[in-house]
Amino acid sequence: MPLTQEQLAEIEAQRASPRQTLRAVSEGMEKHLYTAQPVLDHGFVRAIDYMGDDSAIVQAARVSYGAGTKHVQNDEGLIRYLMRHWHSTPFEMCEVKLHIKLPVFVARQWIRHRTANVNEYSARYSILDREFYIPAPEHLAAQSTINNQGRGEVLQGEEAARVLALLKSDAAQMYDNYEAMLSQDGQQGLARELARMNLPMNIYTQWYWKTDLHNLFHFLRLRADSHAQYEIRVYAEAIAAMTADWVPLAYAAFEDYRMGGATLSSKAIDVLKRMLKGEEVTRETSGMSVGEWREFQAVIADPA
Repeated sequence: MPLTQEQLAEIEAQRASPRQTLRAVSEGMEKHLYTAQPVLDHGFVRAIDYMGDDSAIVQAARVSYGAGTKHVQNDEGLIRYLMRHWHSTPFEMCEVKLHIKLPVFVARQWIRHRTANVNEYSARYSILDREFYIPAPEHLAAQSTINNQGRGEVLQGEEAARVLALLKSDAAQMYDNYEAMLSQDGQQGLARELARMNLPMNIYTQWYWKTDLHNLFHFLRLRADSHAQYEIRVYAEAIAAMTADWVPLAYAAFEDYRMGGATLSSKAIDVLKRMLKGEEVTRETSGMSVGEWREFQAVIADPA
């Protein structure tokens, strides 16, 4: 269970104490504040605070004041222009602070996005809970034979049971040893900062993660993508749904130009022009590498 009854009660108390403000308020984000969205088996994402909304992006771009223009379509057009032409600073005017509970191995992948402020739960000062990420059977997969950093076929039968038993027993054993080593209950033992080194990578940690909308979109473009690792992708998808409610105009533009769009090289554009003129272009006559040609074919492929 991601949250205890005491934590749920605390969240309800926070949501039951609204305060008046003069700052910009996003009704879409207000419904998410403090509430935890469960992710994986013990994880969650919840919004703690935010700054700005769609109008903040428009105001920053125009260096204006007040509520921006009187016509939503004008604001939408400007936001789409900014997204289309890769403007960044207007989107940096919006920020969000999230409380995230996640497995350590996901956190180590996540922290590569260095354009955020992070404060993590400290195992030097506190004892970590006995909570581990154990994949559901449908996510136990073998190594991909074509992608060195991806998954292949899902494990079946006895092999799936063997791997699952190892994951559970190893996690339990390492936590038992962690507890046995700690300086507590009259035992001298090890300091917490040393005992933690024996814990597995699938144990859960927590952090506060604060970033601006521009860098959040970059994170979502990479981690909410279908090619991203499942365990980080589900966090990104939960954050994406929250972001769509927070800044609907900006998120719609992001979906259109980043998630649903594609960047073509000058060679690819030249090949596309040749194809439109009726020329039959092959990989050999395209001037592209095998990898570039494969990616180009994926972009122009007929989904039917």
